[in-house]
Amino acid sequence: MSKYSRPSGLTAEQEKNYYIYDQYSPTIMEPVAPIGIISLAGSGSYADEVNSYLYQRRLTNAPKDTDVSRYSPGYLREDYTLPYESFRFSTGEGKALLPRSVRGHDLFILTDVLNYSRTYNFYGKEKRMSPDEHYSDLLRIILAASGKARRINIIMPFLYEGRQHRRSLSESLDAAYMLEELHSMGIDNFITFDAHDPRVSNAIPINGFESIPTTYQIFKALFAHIPSLAAGDNRLFLVSPDEGGIQRAMYYASMLGAPLGTFYKRRDFTTVVDGRNPIVEHEFLGHSVRGYDVLIVDDMIASGESILDIATALRKNEARNIYCAVSFGLFTGGLEAFDKAYEDGIISKVFSTNLIYRTPELLSRPWYVDVSVSKFIALLVDAINHDASLSRLVEPAIKIRALLKRHNIVSSDNIAATYPE
Repeated sequence: MSKYSRPSGLTAEQEKNYYIYDQYSPTIMEPVAPIGIISLAGSGSYADEVNSYLYQRRLTNAPKDTDVSRYSPGYLREDYTLPYESFRFSTGEGKALLPRSVRGHDLFILTDVLNYSRTYNFYGKEKRMSPDEHYSDLLRIILAASGKARRINIIMPFLYEGRQHRRSLSESLDAAYMLEELHSMGIDNFITFDAHDPRVSNAIPINGFESIPTTYQIFKALFAHIPSLAAGDNRLFLVSPDEGGIQRAMYYASMLGAPLGTFYKRRDFTTVVDGRNPIVEHEFLGHSVRGYDVLIVDDMIASGESILDIATALRKNEARNIYCAVSFGLFTGGLEAFDKAYEDGIISKVFSTNLIYRTPELLSRPWYVDVSVSKFIALLVDAINHDASLSRLVEPAIKIRALLKRHNIVSSDNIAATYPE
């Protein structure tokens, strides 16, 4: 609960919406405590952008009839970030230190467990940090802040070990155990994006867990970079690369009023390669894609082998242009296969967010579109700091409809004016 008293003299409408966060207007609800953002090494280039957007948000939308200085000295400031020190000995063991006091702060710790650009000296050799090591550093920062910070909130865009979402035989369920461990350490809120299987939240049924879609941000990028879509061209076909991601593709198709298809991964269940049953064939389920632009929607591109196989099959079926939209572009198999697919006309664009580390080489590719989610994260931080309801903020449907209205793709109403960019 906030340590600040609820303001008096609220109108009936303000009383009704007191707990609801509205990104387009001043926030009535009191803040919990001063914000402190700790951006762990490798947490992504978006951290500075989040800080800037948060400051601009508060500068623009601070309640005009309220002295915000009564909240706390740090409610409105240009830099919300807090320093930290985290390093590793040559044995691989780590250490974390907070050089400034975090007492009384509402801490937001940002971490990118996939940032393999971070290195350290290991027995005289340079070693890239693994997701396990990034997670260990997160635990150390929590331990350093525990008992001092007012609250501790984690923003981990790519869910650590999130792909291991169900148990087959005697296998570990690392993501579920991670969530239990973090909440046993006293964290208050855990924010991730487009979890491979959001049902992992069942591991902590009475604790704060949010898996937030990046759909709205990707929609904006699609309209900006695909002129035919922005012009209302209805020759768009939505495709899910497998049956597991069909709900995600259904959402896109429903919002756009576009046809939908999916691929079925036929596997050889008599063989195990690298811990998985190998895919024998991708079989398409849906009507003809001939003459359509195709948008393949998924949560991530790992090596990209499956996506490129699917795109090749769609091109053989005379699809017009093929686009891919994912929350996380890992490209663990390198970029060369995508370069060739682009040169051969197999793919036209790949849309992915700035939530994880992207190499300079990837950002320079003509087929790659970087989708910024930084402003949205700043809004999340602001909303959580006020302990407000996130429902209006995280549900993208209304904002997407407003976006579609601005591009004359949905029927006329006043929704676009209500929800501006």
